[in-house]
Amino acid sequence: METLVIPLLLLVGALLSLQAGANVQLARATGSPFGASALQLSLGAALLLALAGLLGTLGSLDVVADVEAWHLIGGLGSAVYITAGILLFPRLGAVVSVGLFVAGQTLVSLVLDVTGWLGVESRTLDGAAIAGALAMLAGIALVVRAQESQVRGRPGWIALALVAGAVLPVQGAINAQLRADLDAPIAAGAWSFVTAAAAMLVVLAFARVPRPQLQGLPAMPWWGWLGALCGATYVTSVFLAIPEIGVAPTIGLTIAGQQIASVLVDRHGLLRLPRRPITNVRLTGVAALLAGVAAIQFT
Repeated sequence: METLVIPLLLLVGALLSLQAGANVQLARATGSPFGASALQLSLGAALLLALAGLLGTLGSLDVVADVEAWHLIGGLGSAVYITAGILLFPRLGAVVSVGLFVAGQTLVSLVLDVTGWLGVESRTLDGAAIAGALAMLAGIALVVRAQESQVRGRPGWIALALVAGAVLPVQGAINAQLRADLDAPIAAGAWSFVTAAAAMLVVLAFARVPRPQLQGLPAMPWWGWLGALCGATYVTSVFLAIPEIGVAPTIGLTIAGQQIASVLVDRHGLLRLPRRPITNVRLTGVAALLAGVAAIQFT
């Protein structure tokens, strides 16, 4: 099982970078980051609901009323992460944004694995795993330091990136509990996206945020619609993997995929994002991060 999980999670992590770039295009087309987030999450919910219907597992949602309340709110993590990515990628760049996401992901995933909170199986970290976590954090620090000019004077954006990263392992752990409750992974993923979409629609309805304008959508590149597919793939894959290999290895592998993809995005200006130089310091940071992931994964 693990031999299949490792390449899958690397790919899923790379899709998160594609998702963020696609969502930036969606936000530009609609003129509203919050509207783009709501639209993407609604599309993801529709996609997973349709898939659950085709698989004949949609009926498992009938037991939602009997599930513990906290098992039902994992989708809020997607709402936070996706909106943050739309706001941060144009401001901080792909590598720096993902590096800060990673810092939040790493710390919280290790805490969940060690403490066994949120129903996660408690795992003991040995010296190699601790060294790997420290290497990951050191790599992240190098990545961010290499782009100091982009983060200087932006403590609010930095805090948002850290929080957005931190919610991902929490979401994965909560959704893993929902998956066990329903015994239907796709239906559980659908519920997660419905929750996230509902949260963003509430924000649009009651908060003072820009309302989406749909007339710009025809001019958007076709791949601007792929964010929903990427997000649905991530959510479903992560809560399937966590019971198999633990929170820290799962998040670590998706982190590796994110970093590799984000370097390519910044280096070549992919996804219509600004081209940013990849310095030796940044490459060293990414290498340290990947080494840390390997240490955590193979201990």
